[in-house]
Amino acid sequence: MMLAFDGASIDGLAYRDATDLAQRSPGWLDTAVTWWSAYGLALFALLMVAGWWRSRRTGAAAAVTALAVPVVVVLAYGVDAVLKLTVREDRPCQSLRVRTLEACPAPDDWSFPSNHAAIAAAAAVALLFVSRRLGTVACAAAVAMAASRVWVGVHYPHDVVTGLVVGGLIALTSMLAVRRGSSALARRVAASAPLRPLLSAP
Repeated sequence: MMLAFDGASIDGLAYRDATDLAQRSPGWLDTAVTWWSAYGLALFALLMVAGWWRSRRTGAAAAVTALAVPVVVVLAYGVDAVLKLTVREDRPCQSLRVRTLEACPAPDDWSFPSNHAAIAAAAAVALLFVSRRLGTVACAAAVAMAASRVWVGVHYPHDVVTGLVVGGLIALTSMLAVRRGSSALARRVAASAPLRPLLSAP
């Protein structure tokens, strides 16, 4: 049996309050939150595509910045996954034995930090470098995604807060570097015939 960290002492009470509230809430609300928790990340993918599509009309450097967003999201996910394997925190639904809206993940599917929150935050912060409007929508969606993971019972609040911080910081530092080198990157991509159509609208 693998030894794992029990995060219940940090904010287990707040987690119980959230899951208890979920159990007492209207069915339509729980259904909506559960659906968002499971499938909401698709919205961030759509926003990334929309950001790239619009940026092609602005210029090659803007298009390169938009193309960097999914790369940054993958990087944030990788860092978050390494932290999960390092900390190895049990899921709250395993430690506290409460009723949850979503089935409790397997014992070796660690809880801290939240992958969903990290991915959402990374996409949101990175999109702010592409479009303030799309980034603002994504930021609101990221907070909703983080909250939904606690609501359905698969994460403690500190899991999702840390996921938001990790994803946001990775995206901020990465996109600042991309913005500084976007012109040079655009020239390199433009020099490649197969990739050149990615930088400008037809």
